[in-house]
Amino acid sequence: MICDVVLALDAFELQVSFETEARAIGVFGPSGAGKTSLLECIAGWRTPSRGRVEVAGRVLYDSASGVALDPRVRGVGYVPQDGLLFPHWTVERNLRAADLGRGVPADALATAIEVLELGPLLSRDVSTCSGGERQRVALGRALASNPDLLLLDEPLGALDRPLRRRILPYLVRATEAFDVPLIFVSHDPTEVQAICSEVVVVESGKLVARGNPAAVLGASERAGMDFENLLRGELELDAEGRAHLVLEGGVRVEVPSRGARRGTQALFGLRADDILLALEEPVGLSARNRLRARVERLDADGQDVLLSARCLGPSGAEGPLLRASLTVGAQRELGLVKDGPVQLVFKTQSCHPLG
Repeated sequence: MICDVVLALDAFELQVSFETEARAIGVFGPSGAGKTSLLECIAGWRTPSRGRVEVAGRVLYDSASGVALDPRVRGVGYVPQDGLLFPHWTVERNLRAADLGRGVPADALATAIEVLELGPLLSRDVSTCSGGERQRVALGRALASNPDLLLLDEPLGALDRPLRRRILPYLVRATEAFDVPLIFVSHDPTEVQAICSEVVVVESGKLVARGNPAAVLGASERAGMDFENLLRGELELDAEGRAHLVLEGGVRVEVPSRGARRGTQALFGLRADDILLALEEPVGLSARNRLRARVERLDADGQDVLLSARCLGPSGAEGPLLRASLTVGAQRELGLVKDGPVQLVFKTQSCHPLG
């Protein structure tokens, strides 16, 4: 994918340029940064001052050669924050409205209904659906069009945090099932990490950072003290039915066993403020997870500190980087310093499934 866009806006000039082989690209940044305008240029609803947009070798826009395909033939599926559904239509009729001029493929529609669990909703009017259900319908409609590119413009942004976390697994499963190239706009680091393999950060119309989502969004100026770690690995079940997620480096984390299936890949979230810190492995605690780690960063923000620690497996192999929040006073009392040892302690129930 090639995205090179220059567009004059009221507050600033949007200048974003990147070329990538990634299938899922996140666009992260504050409100008013130009993220939606960038998607509108890609979709063809705005015409850039100059630039080039190319998807899978197909040129959608090129100012140098005068190419500017009509939005209706670009093969782009779009899911906005508010869904843009027809409220007086049924869910099924909304799904069948997914027509990019090529008809609605029956297999794509069936897959969207299955993955997003829309079957029980098909006969209902959209006006009777909850906010989360409506966003699942909007996503299903976009996927049922069998697009060449999927644009997701903060599709969970209008939902409160608990509901966003319940809907996120549907989004993860849907993007994996369809394997369509996508651009995902969000200001939620957890969502971007769960969906995307690469992220670009846009501020005031400029691309200011790019790379692996965990590394880029884990930087202190973007993570925030409510940062949520993502744990991705293979599930194992022991003789007593307890579930463990095996992470890189052989690091094992006990997770809730409900619905766990041995040998499957799974994704869990763990909030930074759900992790307790100790200098030695504690005893007499109900928390089941006690991970040995090495401090890599300490980023202070007033009286709060975001600690980044590299987990270590049983053999000493490096595992994932996790982030925990604490106060400046707690850091001082524990004597936590860069490259020093630390124990990460958290409950099984603090790990919640995301996919």
